[in-house]
Order: sequence, then C-alpha cells, then structure tokens
Amino acid sequence: MNQTKPILVQDKPLGGGVMPAIITPLVGKTQAAILDEVAAIIPKKPDLLEWRVDFFADIGDAQAVVATAQAIRQAAGGVPVLLTRRNVSEGGEKISIAEPAVVAMYAAACQARCVELIDYELSNDADDLHRLREVSAANGISMIMSYHNFQMTPDAATLDSKFAAAERLGADVAKVAVMPQNAQDVLALLAATDRARQTIGLPLISMSMGGIGSLSRIVGWVYGSAATFAVGKSSSAPGQIAIEELRSVLGIMRKAVNGG
Repeated sequence: MNQTKPILVQDKPLGGGVMPAIITPLVGKTQAAILDEVAAIIPKKPDLLEWRVDFFADIGDAQAVVATAQAIRQAAGGVPVLLTRRNVSEGGEKISIAEPAVVAMYAAACQARCVELIDYELSNDADDLHRLREVSAANGISMIMSYHNFQMTPDAATLDSKFAAAERLGADVAKVAVMPQNAQDVLALLAATDRARQTIGLPLISMSMGGIGSLSRIVGWVYGSAATFAVGKSSSAPGQIAIEELRSVLGIMRKAVNGG
C-alpha cells in the first residue's frame, strides 16, 4: 500500500503520524460560545481544532478574530488550530464582509501567528490565493487549498484536477470534499484520493459527505486521506461522526488493515 503523507504542523506530523488525524470543528458565534466548545472538546483529544470563523459574529473585526484565535490556542492545551472561512458557495455561512476584508483577516491572523493552519478555497481569485500563500509562508503557517461541492461528485478528471491545482498553486495540503448521489460516488472519491496520493507530493484530505459518504471518513486514510472530521460538540458538515465513535471504529480499522 502506498504510504499516506501526514500533514505537517511546524515540521511535526499531525496526530503523531497516526492515520487519520482527527479534526473537530468550532462553530460558535461568540468568543464565549467558542471557548465553551473548546472546553467540551479538548477532553476528547482531537488532533486539530478547525475554527469555522464564518460562524463568528465579529468576523469583520480582524482584531477580534486574532484575539479569539489566541484565546482558543490558550484553552486548547497545545492542540493546533486551523482557521477556516468557508465560502458560502462551498457550504459556508453568509458573512457581512467582502472578500478583500476576508483576505485581510486571514493575513492578520497569519501575521499574529495565532493559528497553525489556514484553509482557503481554490475557487477564490488567483491574486487572493497568491497573497495568502505568501503571507502564510512568511509566517510559518501551513495552507490548505480546498474544493467543496455540496451538490454532487464531479467526474474523475475534475476530482484529479482539484488535487493537482492545490499542488500547482503551492499549497501545503490539498483538500477535496464532495456530495455523493450513490455508493459509486463514494468509491469515485476514494479512487481519486488514491490517484492523487500516487501523483502529487502533498498530504491530502478528502471526504464524501452525507450519510453514505460517512464511509469515506472511516476508510479514507487507507486511500490517502491524512485526516478526517468528527463532531466534538457541533457538526460543520453532513455525515460527520461523533469523535468518540469515530475513534473507536478507527482503532478497529487500523488493527485490521495493519494486520493486528
């Protein structure tokens, strides 16, 4: 089996290199609500916290974003933090600021070094992607470049192109998340992940969403996905499994796949 590449955070493999790393979302609207989520999640020992800042009421105040990210890190006890503004066209919340302000918010977070990773969609303007790649790299922040389709699973060529685009544009991690219409779509996503593992040099995150897609959250690491998302307190996408249940199933799968 080709080796799945781990996601590196400050030159160390996320989750100690155990596949897949478990990411849990934070979706509170206020700093107090977010810190309540952190307090509930940290005892469950996630490998990474994803702060979905598009849920945050004060997203338009870059200083508030930085201050809240710093508070998350302080409460997280060493668990790294991923900052994500998910674009509404790719499943995110509607927000009150335009894209230049979003880019400025990300840049401020990178310059403050208050998170370890950022996520920005491949569908965004090329100049904005380049700007955030520059500022994240300059400050030692890893960058995920992502593609989400909440309506369908595109054809194989499109899936392959999304993984390849992330590498071409200089990402540290390539992410693809799609919605299946049937079980065959889940297999298509896993096959595309396996092809990307063999053809590009980046760590990968991939998933098929929804109920039937939850299978990919359990076995995706076998095909090359270095991380999976689980519910710590609140879900951020359809098909996420509670972290306790996911960890139990993953333990069984690792034992079986690795020969006991």
